[in-house]
Formats: sequence, C-alpha cells, structure tokens
Amino acid sequence: MSNAAKFGKVAVLFGGKSAERAVSLDSGQAVLDALLRSGVQAEAFDPQDRSVTELADYDRAFIVLHGRGGEDGQIQGVLEWLNVPYTGTGVQGSAIGMDKVKTKQIWQGSDLPTAPYRIISKATDLDAVIAELGLPVIIKPVHEGSSVGMSKVEKAEDFAAAIEKATQHDAVVMAEKWITGREFTISFLNGQPLPVIRLQPPADVAFYDYETKYQRNDVEYGIPCGLSEAEEQSLKALCLRAFQAVGAEDWGRIDAMQDEQGNFWLLEVNTVPGMTSHSLVPKAAQAVGYSFDQLCVAILEQTLTKSA
Repeated sequence: MSNAAKFGKVAVLFGGKSAERAVSLDSGQAVLDALLRSGVQAEAFDPQDRSVTELADYDRAFIVLHGRGGEDGQIQGVLEWLNVPYTGTGVQGSAIGMDKVKTKQIWQGSDLPTAPYRIISKATDLDAVIAELGLPVIIKPVHEGSSVGMSKVEKAEDFAAAIEKATQHDAVVMAEKWITGREFTISFLNGQPLPVIRLQPPADVAFYDYETKYQRNDVEYGIPCGLSEAEEQSLKALCLRAFQAVGAEDWGRIDAMQDEQGNFWLLEVNTVPGMTSHSLVPKAAQAVGYSFDQLCVAILEQTLTKSA
C-alpha cells in the first residue's frame, strides 16, 4: 500500500497485564501482521515489558489491549498525555464501557432496554435477589471482559460458588436476569453498525463463555442473522444509540439478546473487541467486503482525523 507512509511509526499495543492477556496477544499479533502486510511501519508494544513513556516515540497507536489497563481508559489517558493519536474510544467512553454497571445505568437513564441486575456480595440477601430477578441469573465480575469469571446460576444453593468465582477477578460482582432467547452481536466501524451476527453456541454450553469464544470451533455464526429486515434495522438503530450513549467511538461491538417475546435487550459494550481468527468484528466486516488487512487499515485510518 503506497500511502501507508502517512501513518508514520505505529505502536500496536497488545499483551498487557489483564486477565485477557492471552487473547490480547493473539489479537495484537494478527493486527500487527496485517499492518505489516499493508506496508505500515508497525511495531509490537507490550506495556508489561516496556515503559509507556516510550510511546512518545510513535506517531500513533493501535490499541489491542483487552481488559483492564487497555480497555478502561488508562492507556487512552497515557496516549492523550503524550499527544499520540490512538484507535477507538476515548478515555471517558472506555472507562464507562469497561464498567458493566455504569454502562447499564447510562442505558437505563437513556431509556434503552437492558437486563435487570443487582450488585451482590456474599453478604447480600439472596432471597431478595431471587425475588427481584428470578432464576436463572448470570453472575458477572463488573470490570472484566471475554466472559471471564462468569457463571449461570439456576439454583439458590449455587450462588455462593458463583460469587466466589467472580470475586477472584473483581471486588464488584453483579447478578443479571437471565434472558432466554437468541444472542446477537453488532459490530461498529467508523461509528456505524455492520451486519448483525447471530451467535449459536453448541448445545452443551450454557452461554457464550470464554472457552466457547476462543477455544472451540463449533460455534455457529449466522450472517445473515435470521432476523427480518425490519428487526435487523431496529436492532442496529438500538445498538447505535447504545454505542453513542456510553461515548464509544469509531469501532467496537455491542452484544444483545432477543427474548422469546421478540424484545431486544442490551447486554454490554466492548470498546476493544477481539481481533483473532474466532473474532466477531472481522466476520461482520468481511460480510461487507473488508478483508482482515483492509479492516485493520480502516481502523488505523480513524487516527488520522484525531488531533495529535
């Protein structure tokens, strides 16, 4: 690509210290390889091994750090301080998007449908939670991605183990009403929704968990998603409002459910989605004609309009 010189020297940020380090290493290597194939002067940069002050030596940064430190506004703040343009959502939107409860509060305040939830701990009156949310529920660490530390709870006696599992990853834990129905994911590029993908995990898993996301090859990805044209447009419009409400920008992903009555429910936003062979944004972009390499360059191009 002859015009790749316009990007200058690019740091591809991946690895880091979060619970999602392994996924970030896969995603980041894929992005780095794609940019190099496209003629970009790109270099790997793992903040676990190097001081972030060295980022001042780069013209721009492609963030592929999943989880804490990379997806929560921290690295975005460093890059702002250093005047290095970067891909994706800014400091505030990243911090909100990484916090499942703050995201839900903003969606609720914007009259956007999201599953009911309660913040819980070992001291919580679980009978009250069950009375409010019903069973089953899903237990989630509030500040983790990639389904890390999540459990489906179908019986009251299983709450304690699920809370224990989640608190290994986060001091703040939530119980969310279980929505029975179909799961969809909506990717964004240049701030606009790409084709909706329906996720169909194999029958032997309770939900689209970490292993299913990254280690199995028997998940079905429906493009087209099986919704009617009107339903798909409605879901895209809903997710665009949800994406903008939390301050997400440029590229990302929102996960949603459709219950058995046909209602849509927003689950969470992902401001630095996976970019591995199993990942969803590349699948959605491919459906509208982007190769993986073209997608990576398109995401990087968004930094050209951000002031350094």
